[in-house]
Amino acid sequence: MVPAKDFKRRMVVEIDGAPHMIEHIQVQTPSARGAATLYKIKARNLKTRNRVEKTYKGTDSLSESSFERRPIQFLYRDSDGYHFMDSADFNQFSLVPEDLEDQAPYMTENMEGLDALVVNDEVIGIEIPDTVDLPITETAPGVRGNSATGRTKPATLATGVIVQVPEHLDQGVVVRVDTRTGEYLGRAN
Repeated sequence: MVPAKDFKRRMVVEIDGAPHMIEHIQVQTPSARGAATLYKIKARNLKTRNRVEKTYKGTDSLSESSFERRPIQFLYRDSDGYHFMDSADFNQFSLVPEDLEDQAPYMTENMEGLDALVVNDEVIGIEIPDTVDLPITETAPGVRGNSATGRTKPATLATGVIVQVPEHLDQGVVVRVDTRTGEYLGRAN
């Protein structure tokens, strides 16, 4: 059982007997003494793809969903969807774009380090790493001497996702991005 105070984004929990992946958590701290902190979550049912919104007190808890994690590799995308390969048995499977709205902007062809979430031999979702390194493909030219200012500019990365980066970065620089928030974390080594 996982108490509400320990909920994390992308955690898979049982809600009403079905596996749900938590997509968003909002914490409401009480203004009155003795009132409970509330945790409002938005989660997606991994079988039906429906979204639900629920509110829990900090002392409430949910069971982590029983599923198997299998290492997979993202191969490529085509008009039929996203194609993956199981790293253990080399079986291939596909998922439709709607199932990967949050993860797709950070996935590159032949990407490794992903996990398939499997229930009863059926892939119900995938997990990508919390951070990825992607090159900047398009941004305004870097301004020399602006590395000390905290100003940012939009940059388009290799997958098409747009993130805010420091003004001094140029096209071709590889940056590290948090896939949970879409935030720039720094240059990749």
